[in-house]
Amino acid sequence: MKTNPDWTRIWPAPAKINLFLHVVGKRADGYHLLQTVFRFIDHCDYLRFAPRDDGQIVLTTPLPGVPADSDLTMRAAKALQAATACQSGANIAVEKHLPMGGGLGGGSSDAATTLVALNQLWQCGLSSAELQQIGLNLGADVPVFIHGHATFAEGIGERFTDIDVPDAWYLVLVPPVSVPTLEIFKAPDLRRDTPTIASQDWQPGVGGNDLEPVACRLYPEVARHLAWLRQQDNVRQAAMSGSGACCFAEFATELEARRAEAALPADMKGFVAQGLNKHPILS
Repeated sequence: MKTNPDWTRIWPAPAKINLFLHVVGKRADGYHLLQTVFRFIDHCDYLRFAPRDDGQIVLTTPLPGVPADSDLTMRAAKALQAATACQSGANIAVEKHLPMGGGLGGGSSDAATTLVALNQLWQCGLSSAELQQIGLNLGADVPVFIHGHATFAEGIGERFTDIDVPDAWYLVLVPPVSVPTLEIFKAPDLRRDTPTIASQDWQPGVGGNDLEPVACRLYPEVARHLAWLRQQDNVRQAAMSGSGACCFAEFATELEARRAEAALPADMKGFVAQGLNKHPILS
């Protein structure tokens, strides 16, 4: 028997970082073939939902400059409605902490949390795989947030081999630029032929981010932030996440990450976060 849904719950939408990201080819339809490791971190947006009886979806916290119908959160809710012929509606409030255009998956994470939450609240009964398929139509990064585990991803980012990444802490820097993903992937100097590696052969520190040289060329602030991170003590790895602009440095302990954060120049902003192997909704 179905239980009454808990509409008072606050739903986290965590950031992700790409511990490496290789472009290994390009499909005939223009999509790039990737290999990457997605890892969640405990820095999140937070979503709240309230029921509506009129079937409408209302985003009560619209983002400046983003039409409501273009917002991934709205699109996710409407896609779930359409896929399940659901007659229910919802008000959606998003407490934003993740930067737009930062390569941390903020919009995709919000969309995934919306699908998972409303699937429960509306009692739609879809499986994770079914939600992932809806999510893939919204964006290549949405399925991993629904999948909910640190994973070695392939294809356009939708084929997963789960892995447990060792404990780590990250200092994530947020350069004052927004990097359009499409611009990076369209760049003629983007490498698109990195040799593939087997998921079982990957280990922390293996691989780089093929999008990083292009982003650094087009956005010098990204290059400057990365260079600063790589100069810090006890850094195990420093890289750009996704298509940027955010960059991260990995440390073994929170103390090391906090020391680097304390040394940040006045014109740089960032935060410290712990790496997660599971999505907070599943923890």
